[in-house]
Amino acid sequence: MGVGQHRQSKSRVRKRRAMWKLTAPNHIECPQCHKPTLPHHICPSCGFYKAKEVVSMGE
Repeated sequence: MGVGQHRQSKSRVRKRRAMWKLTAPNHIECPQCHKPTLPHHICPSCGFYKAKEVVSMGE
């Protein structure tokens, strides 16, 4: 088990923790129904992925 030998300053700790921020997921427009969807995922509203119907929505 490691034991720190020297105290780290507040600025050094805060510089390291500055990268811990959350980022919102990117959304793209579905080419079929033009609703926002996550990239590389099946569209939840129309069921298409890469211009092919993967899931039948049963309209």
